Amino acid sequence: MEQTDDVKLDGPLLFGRVLDGRGGARPIGWDEARTWRRAEDGEVMWLHLCRNKPGIEEWLEKQDIPEPTAELLTSDSTRPRAFREGTALVATLRGINFNPGAEPEDMVALQVWSDGERVLTLRRHRLQSPRDVLASLDEGHGPVDAGRIITELVEALINRMNASIVDMNEAIDDMDETGAQDGDPEKTLARIASIRRNCLALQRHMAPQHEALETISRTAPSWFEADDRREIAESIDRLRRYLEDINISKESALVIQDDIRARAASRAERTNYLLTIVAAIFLPLGFITGLLGINVGGMPGVNDGDAFWIVVGLCSAILCVQLALFWKWKWL
Repeated sequence: MEQTDDVKLDGPLLFGRVLDGRGGARPIGWDEARTWRRAEDGEVMWLHLCRNKPGIEEWLEKQDIPEPTAELLTSDSTRPRAFREGTALVATLRGINFNPGAEPEDMVALQVWSDGERVLTLRRHRLQSPRDVLASLDEGHGPVDAGRIITELVEALINRMNASIVDMNEAIDDMDETGAQDGDPEKTLARIASIRRNCLALQRHMAPQHEALETISRTAPSWFEADDRREIAESIDRLRRYLEDINISKESALVIQDDIRARAASRAERTNYLLTIVAAIFLPLGFITGLLGINVGGMPGVNDGDAFWIVVGLCSAILCVQLALFWKWKWL
């Protein structure tokens, strides 16, 4: 469990903050969070919860969250989506998994629920993006309301997606410059296959996330202010560009893959061609030596000491004629 907060935490709470409306926040524990009520205008409670802890779904239902929504917030159905439920906004978003041993395509789900006064974010596996927003709050220049928390979470998720895409693009550029020419083709093809799988996985998750953000921009409740909608629109535009970058990365990887395979096929064809030329050279020579090597009576030159050198000279003449013809026909 993540433990970097200022107070001792228990239950499903990973960290909790009560925003003061001026960019700062104070820590809040699980006991206080369960009975929290807004004391001053501008206060917003943000709880970051581990959704697979016992009792979390029952607690959500006690917060006047409908049972189907509570099930969605705690379920493993993590396809990105968003919808409005009365004055509350519900969303499932996904971020890059940077945990040890994970691949970029192993994305982590982040469920979000907010009614303007409370923001609940839930995850199963560790996700750094909420920590980025938490750090800005603890430094005193964080979000000032619920809408800003959501927009900054979205921005942090997309920024980390961009970092993964940039890494893949750099790997493709490196292979384009050196891998296809000088590297081990098998290793390069394996790297390309991995990059293409990552691109497909990112595209599979980012496309519905794009739709979820558009839903937030269109249908968010009134507490989601105009500047928050503009920030979401900017995030949608960036996500669209990243999707285009992923398509370019896939095409670039495919070009490098085809180039490596074409080079390998060309080398194989060259080898086969040389072997064919060698076979064509030795075919008549082998026929002559085989014919003269048969063990039957009456073979000419058997008792002639110069017969061997005559055969050698004949074979040499045939070889010269073959080489001259192959050169003329541009086979060599």
